[in-house]
Amino acid sequence: MSRDQPRPLSRRFFATDPETLARKLLGCTLARTLPDGSRLAGTIVETEAYLGVRDTSSHTYGGRRTERVASMWARPGTLYVYFTYGMHFCMNISAGSEGVPVAVLLRAIEPTEGLDLLRAHRTGPKPRKKPLTDRDLCSGPARLCQALAIGRPHDGLDLTAGPVPELGALVIERRKTSPIADDQIAVGPRVGLSGNDEWTHAPLRFAIAGSPYTSRPRLKTGLGDGV
Repeated sequence: MSRDQPRPLSRRFFATDPETLARKLLGCTLARTLPDGSRLAGTIVETEAYLGVRDTSSHTYGGRRTERVASMWARPGTLYVYFTYGMHFCMNISAGSEGVPVAVLLRAIEPTEGLDLLRAHRTGPKPRKKPLTDRDLCSGPARLCQALAIGRPHDGLDLTAGPVPELGALVIERRKTSPIADDQIAVGPRVGLSGNDEWTHAPLRFAIAGSPYTSRPRLKTGLGDGV
């Protein structure tokens, strides 16, 4: 790995339960280096935990193990990218241990580097009547993937292994500051789930309290306040 490439977190960082990982990821930097060397980055401000076989809202509920969800069963730190609604990609990071299909969905980042390119990816070939604000660039899992140019080829990518020539680099960078304190994390139910059971309403969505860069509906400030 070249000196100017970000150093990825070790597998040990990801090898924990998804709720703990969802909290640990808040405040970390998600960095994407494109094959041409362009760098895109932002601070992770919102996540969701998915608890696997027992979680009715998880893609691996009941032990489901198909080609589509194979990355959720992989070693911790593996990227799980799926296509939804016939038009959007979303990215998750496998947690726990190999063979235990749990993961954390990355819902939003606060963009800090490469904003012009992030905006270009989100805008597409046709100019918008109203330009996207910085808050709109990565405030939602589909927007985040579009802004960072994340798609199906990234499914199964090992975030601990460094750059891949044809894809560039995608890493969670080592934290330069202290972890976000519990009293600065807002907690509530996950977004857009069908059904009406305990998992639909479980407090498995986490965000940096007060951040304007999270997705909607925004969580209230304070630990455990919900939406």
